Amino acid sequence: MAVTVLVPSTLRGEVDGVKALSVDATGTLRAVLDEVGRRWPRLERRVRDEQGALRRYMNVYIDGVDCRSIGGSDAPVPGEAEVHLLPSVAGG
Repeated sequence: MAVTVLVPSTLRGEVDGVKALSVDATGTLRAVLDEVGRRWPRLERRVRDEQGALRRYMNVYIDGVDCRSIGGSDAPVPGEAEVHLLPSVAGG
């Protein structure tokens, strides 16, 4: 079962303009992001730091739930889940 990773317009340049990525990895968010990193390394650099931790300004939702509230990188990701990458927006 594939997980769908939804890519916002601000990050689509890292994946040749694609809105949604299909990833054949489930289990944890870490496994999904490892596969994203293998296939789309430019996107991974925007989502995770050099140690593999989620960047502070990157919000990740699994089926609408903030991953940080359910385990961060170890959050469970069931088959056919939607993972939404959403960078924080600063302004004033």
